[in-house]
Amino acid sequence: MIGTDHRVDAAGLADVARALVEVPAAGVDDPAWVAAARRLWEEGPASIRREVRDFRRNSGPEGTLLITGLPLGEVPDTPSESGSVQRAPAPPAALLMLLAHGLGDPAAFAAEKSGALVQDVVPVPGQEEMQGNSGSVELTFHTENAFHAHRPDYVMLLCLRADHEERAQLRTSSIRRALPGLGAATRAALFEPNFVTQAPASFGTGGRGLPHAVLSGDPADPDICFDEISTTASTATGRGALAELANALRQHHIGMPLRSGQLAVVDNRIAVHGRSEFVPRYDGRDRWLQRTFAFTDLRRSRELRAGDGTVLR
Repeated sequence: MIGTDHRVDAAGLADVARALVEVPAAGVDDPAWVAAARRLWEEGPASIRREVRDFRRNSGPEGTLLITGLPLGEVPDTPSESGSVQRAPAPPAALLMLLAHGLGDPAAFAAEKSGALVQDVVPVPGQEEMQGNSGSVELTFHTENAFHAHRPDYVMLLCLRADHEERAQLRTSSIRRALPGLGAATRAALFEPNFVTQAPASFGTGGRGLPHAVLSGDPADPDICFDEISTTASTATGRGALAELANALRQHHIGMPLRSGQLAVVDNRIAVHGRSEFVPRYDGRDRWLQRTFAFTDLRRSRELRAGDGTVLR
């Protein structure tokens, strides 16, 4: 199923993005540039700011916002190295920073992509089978950084270039769609703290991988914390509940074949996301997304951010 319940044309952000690119700064991660993006967001078109504000208040049944018409400028060759990020101000990075401030505050994790605020999501030679942003096999449904106590509230994925065949889809599914199909016993089991989500090795184990519930909050409109590959249950009832949840999420997913200049925003609290498989060629024209995380309440992670900065250790 292709579609989303929120679509916004953001061509009007071009002038504001250009102004941000011209702000003198040491790079995308420079606090001065981040602060300039915060100020300039308020100068963006009122219609766009209103749509983003409304999505932040209520992300709807799908938990996904599609923003189209973003002006990227000239797009260079797709990088193919592991851990690729964007440090130099450019129109795509400027757009991500501006819109992140409409959702909250941008931040990243020191153990992931060297703590960069704007990260490349590209296929990497030799990592085709990896369940992660550098792979090209099907990426299963997951809450971003489900293992972490301070996971992002929003995942922003800006498409600079589609795959060669234009078949790769961002896939999302929301607990708001899946919940009605879950039995009462399954719902009850998912609210129990009988689950563990394994952290990637790069994040270490300190304070992570602790027991948690998959669903939390209002039973009628819960948040979800789930990774189809990495979340396991400590009880037989929990394992059955995970299987039923995974099936319901797949039944109600939507697919978006992102194109250049489109930005998908996923509400990481109520929606999971993944990707269909595609075939990279490593010729400089492969699929290229840029990713930024946004947090609605950055204060909650203050103890993990040196100098009240944008990197969680």
